Amino acid sequence: MADLNGFNAHDVEPTASFEPVPAGKYVAAITESEMKATKNGNGSFLELQLSILEGEHTGRVLWARLNLNNPNETAVKIAKGELSRICRAVGVMTPHDSSELHGIPMVVTVALKKRNDTGGYANEIKGYEARASATASRPPQRQAPAPAGNNSPPWKR
Repeated sequence: MADLNGFNAHDVEPTASFEPVPAGKYVAAITESEMKATKNGNGSFLELQLSILEGEHTGRVLWARLNLNNPNETAVKIAKGELSRICRAVGVMTPHDSSELHGIPMVVTVALKKRNDTGGYANEIKGYEARASATASRPPQRQAPAPAGNNSPPWKR
């Protein structure tokens, strides 16, 4: 038995669903980062926690793991490439600490990945872009129709 110190559920909003967010592009920022040891203890990975900042899924959390210290050279190469994409997306090219990447909005491309353990789906971050260069939370721009009777190409008008 545990003492809940007078907890009152009326004072706290229930947590939202833990279903994965739909695949797509989201404006997000890194909110936490920590270097953790691998399960077998022969390496370490940088775990990043990102929060979605805009849209219907604001406040939802995504995670990325970068195997920066691992006996598998391919895993390290992939992780360093992903870290480079993150650095470019947030505009911090030579971070000395992962906390320098925190709180800077970027656009992340999220996919759904089938889980081997449950058969359900989980989110996986597939890409990182600078917010200014992406069109994530902006609807596509529609061009005005050409004036009637003008059959010349748009670039010649």
